[in-house]
Amino acid sequence: MGILNVTDDSFYDGGRYVKIKDILKRVEIMLDEGADFIDIGAQSSRPGAKEIGSEQELERLIPAIKAIRKEFPQALLSVDTWHSEVARVVTDEGADIINDISGGTFDDKMFETIASLNVPYVLMHTGGRPENMQKNPSYDDVVQDVLFFLSEKIRQLHLLGLSDIIIDPGFGFGKTLEHNYELMNALEHFTFLEKALLVGISRKSMIYKALGITPDEALAGTTALNMFALQKGADILRVHDVKEAKQTIEVFRLLKN
Repeated sequence: MGILNVTDDSFYDGGRYVKIKDILKRVEIMLDEGADFIDIGAQSSRPGAKEIGSEQELERLIPAIKAIRKEFPQALLSVDTWHSEVARVVTDEGADIINDISGGTFDDKMFETIASLNVPYVLMHTGGRPENMQKNPSYDDVVQDVLFFLSEKIRQLHLLGLSDIIIDPGFGFGKTLEHNYELMNALEHFTFLEKALLVGISRKSMIYKALGITPDEALAGTTALNMFALQKGADILRVHDVKEAKQTIEVFRLLKN
């Protein structure tokens, strides 16, 4: 899953892809490098990010989706949003998947909306809203707590008739450095939920802060953790660097075979 942030304040690539020509060029590169999905986000979810609201989110998303759909009709598009109204509108515009960092906790209409739309849904765990999620996150047991959250939300979605669910433990979302590595080390437990497992650790602080480097320098650490995640059962890697992730997957397949 290739990341496309059409924002001006994302932690790594904010401001790079706000013009349509730059958006289309980036999508072309990611598809050529082997991306299976393009995940479009118009609201930064980095720690401390301010919320922009659904109206401004749609102002950024709709032109991007329309342009991508016209230029690359075969592309599978995921939209990163926690607003049910945004989910409804972008699905009408051609989005294939909704990726909700809040797991339905920021908008109480999200689950019924997704069920009525009957589109695949990425269910992620977060420890709070972006503006405050990194203020002293705490758990009784981070692995058990995140597993319980995801299993309970899956149950709720199943009751609404939705079974096409992808789960994401939410690395970096309301977790300390230690929480993130505890989750990564126990990642195989999430396969027991019997849903496709997405891992998004690309250039995140769990890598660059741990190594004392910048996000720009975090590709090697990202690649190492992506390989570890694949060995632990990850099905989808959400990444900024598609070519390197694709190579990692190919090497993993050689090892597995």
